[in-house]
Amino acid sequence: MSDNNAVFIGIDVSSTALDVVVRPSGEYMSTANTDKGIDELIGKLNALKPELIVVEATGGLEINVVCKLRSAGLPIVAVNPRQVRDFAKATGELAKTDKIDAGVIAHFGEAVRPPVREVKDEDLQALNDALARRKQLVDMLTAEKNRLIRARGKMAKDISAHISWLEKRLGHIDDALKKQVKNNPIWCKKAEILQSVPGVGPVLSTTLIAALPELGKIGPKQIAALVGVAPFNHDSGKYRGRRLVWGGRRAVRDVLYMATLVAVRFNPVLNAFYNRLIQSGKKPKVALTACMRKLLTIVNAMLRDGVYWQANYA
Repeated sequence: MSDNNAVFIGIDVSSTALDVVVRPSGEYMSTANTDKGIDELIGKLNALKPELIVVEATGGLEINVVCKLRSAGLPIVAVNPRQVRDFAKATGELAKTDKIDAGVIAHFGEAVRPPVREVKDEDLQALNDALARRKQLVDMLTAEKNRLIRARGKMAKDISAHISWLEKRLGHIDDALKKQVKNNPIWCKKAEILQSVPGVGPVLSTTLIAALPELGKIGPKQIAALVGVAPFNHDSGKYRGRRLVWGGRRAVRDVLYMATLVAVRFNPVLNAFYNRLIQSGKKPKVALTACMRKLLTIVNAMLRDGVYWQANYA
């Protein structure tokens, strides 16, 4: 815990501006969300010697300011906007302006003290961007294929042509992703280790490398919670509700889910584990979630130890 003179800063990020509130002084400042504006802000923040700077993860708008402030040696962390919104409701702050939001974010940082985590470097961010684009293409392909089922005549030809174009773009993205991983010796080694697991392919391994840099560096419970496959109790008094999984990194969880569907068929360890759960009365969805968690903890241990697939990691 920090001393009473600790300074906490909240930054509300928009596409054009950065609204900044300092606690406990309440000082407010605003600057343009540009390289020049961020450089000016860094000078002001360095003078304040903050204990912690907090921004919300707002779909990528925060990336530039987070990277620049971290490069300048400032303790900045991007947090889930839902946590900040829930905190605002809990403290009775229902009004919403950019200045108020920045104040709530600063108050959240002071009260909760979220840990400063590793920030993606430019290469890792580029890998994330390519993965995000790949998902967009896959989503568009799925939508167009569903439309094609009901289409006729000229519309069917138009949709078919678009599907062909999307498939080509998807192939180019996949080639680019493979090249990015291959050109980085550390990522290449990680990909080899991950893909040695039956059921883990290039998409999952690249997603884990890009979107889950903590893999292999923290414990099994922490990594499961980080991805959002750790069950949370739902109990009150004598009531015992179903344990649920929620939150975490959805982009990782979605790809992990698809990979696990394959792994429970072709990975002998996960296949046996899944069947054992089904035979014990677990519902298929519950059993599959447990397999997702098991697969995640396996690859976490493998990267931690730097070893290829072996049954004793199950």
